[in-house]
Amino acid sequence: MYAIVEIQGQQFRAEAGKKLYVHRLNADKGSVVEMDKVLLIDNDGDVKIGEPTVSGAKVVCEVLDHLKGERIIVFKKKRRKGYRKRNGHRQCFSQVLIKEIVA
Repeated sequence: MYAIVEIQGQQFRAEAGKKLYVHRLNADKGSVVEMDKVLLIDNDGDVKIGEPTVSGAKVVCEVLDHLKGERIIVFKKKRRKGYRKRNGHRQCFSQVLIKEIVA
C-alpha cells in the first residue's frame, strides 16, 4: 500500500516504514505529524484518486531529525568586466518516518 501525498508543496510517494527528506517542518523532533493532503491511494491494485484530495485519508509521520543538505555554490561572472560574485546555500530539511497510511 502506498499513497501520493503533498508535503510543503512537493509530492512524495509514501509507504509505511519509509523515510523521506522533506522541506523543514514546523514540528519538534520526535513529534507525530498528520498529513491530510493525500492525492492518491493504491491498496494492492485498488486505486483511489482524489479530486483534488482523497476524503478521509491521511498519512501519519514521525519527525526524526532536522538537518541541512549539501552546500550549493552560486557563482556569477561577467567576462571582461571584473564582476565575480560567489555565494553559497544549504537547504534545511526534515527527515520523517512514515508510520501508517489511513485510508
